[in-house]
Amino acid sequence: DTYEPGSTFKTITAAMGIEEGKVNKSSPVNDSYLSLSGWQIHCWRKYNDHGNETFADAVKNSCNPVFAKLSLDIGISKFYEYIEAFGFKSKTGIVLSGEANSIFHANPTELDMAVTSFGQRIQITPIQLATAYCAVANGGKLMQPRIVKEITDSDGIVVKSYETQLVRRVISESTSKELMDMLEQVVASGTGSNAYVSGYRVAGKTGTSQTTTSEKDGRYIASFCGIA
Repeated sequence: DTYEPGSTFKTITAAMGIEEGKVNKSSPVNDSYLSLSGWQIHCWRKYNDHGNETFADAVKNSCNPVFAKLSLDIGISKFYEYIEAFGFKSKTGIVLSGEANSIFHANPTELDMAVTSFGQRIQITPIQLATAYCAVANGGKLMQPRIVKEITDSDGIVVKSYETQLVRRVISESTSKELMDMLEQVVASGTGSNAYVSGYRVAGKTGTSQTTTSEKDGRYIASFCGIA
């Protein structure tokens, strides 16, 4: 089913920015609030934003305004081209009944794009996000998701196997590597530190998002998208 992903979606925006040459891990950015179309976009730590920092630190600290500003730099047309390339505009086609599809703004404004950049006010499915993260991890190659690798008989002989299928390349190998380094730092010393496992290299991104009733009942969705 669909849900609002929140900050786990920042990885996708970061991938766009790096691939388009707008940022790299050392780029200087600022976490001050963004005023756009009569609205203000603040960091989750609005009482004391992170101020001047590198882009890698903005990923680690999960700073909303940095990603909103980056989306404006990328531009609406290019931004939504990547959304489609990463597979968020269509079902993944996984062999399970009842797969839902995403919900995006039909004619997005700059404000729509800015909040989408950090995963708010859109609806996607967890399998769409997992598939996109696999592209980030696999050197930029978007693969067809699958649940079953192979079927064996009682003697362990493979009766049927399901091969990996490449859908398309969405980012370069160099972008993938740079972004993976940043996501590893999220776990090593950022908001995803609870996912650290001794002896493993773990990368990922945290997310907190609203439900349709958050303002009424205070219920939010906490999530983590991880790669080991």
